[in-house]
Amino acid sequence: MTVAIVDYGSGNLRSAAKAFERAAAESGKGERILVTSSAAEIAAADRVVLPGVGAFGDCMAGLSALPGMLEALDDAVIRGGRPFLGICVGMQLMAERGVEHGVHRGLGWIAGAVEAIEPAGGLKVPHMGWNELQIDAPAHPIFSGIETGAHFYFVHSYALRCTDPAQCLATVSYGGSIAAVVGRDNMAGTQFHPEKSQANGLRLLANFLAWRP
Repeated sequence: MTVAIVDYGSGNLRSAAKAFERAAAESGKGERILVTSSAAEIAAADRVVLPGVGAFGDCMAGLSALPGMLEALDDAVIRGGRPFLGICVGMQLMAERGVEHGVHRGLGWIAGAVEAIEPAGGLKVPHMGWNELQIDAPAHPIFSGIETGAHFYFVHSYALRCTDPAQCLATVSYGGSIAAVVGRDNMAGTQFHPEKSQANGLRLLANFLAWRP
């Protein structure tokens, strides 16, 4: 089984790849972890991971610049029903649009827009550091063995505001409620970085590897 991590020039992918390799080794399933910018390899993968660091528009432009990549993602995830995980800006790109430095089209898989967080109480932006998860869909397989109150590591200034509350699977409180995990059907996305979230992050990645939507 191949897990393809999309390389579109956004951030350091090695930490995500190493975390997936560790989760795969600990689960004993022996998945092949592939970092690739090839649309053909994404199309052939059993699972797809889209990480991301930086501005929404820049990340979407980088993804769009890879020949055939948007079509391959749609074929694999939407039409093929293969499990998908978006991480940080990769999760945000699942939205219909982002409004960071202008309005930019997203993948359109999750209804809603990515907007600046404006926390009450004078809290600093970006939202950076460890925070407690509030799980709203505890039966979802991505949360197996993870309970409300589990800590995950966040670094972001923008957040996805879901139009459909059912597509917001977990939130975090930071001067207001912020979407921390979104999803529907065969796809999920985390605003936090599971690869930086120690044991809880590895558990979530292992859950994704075992997920059979």
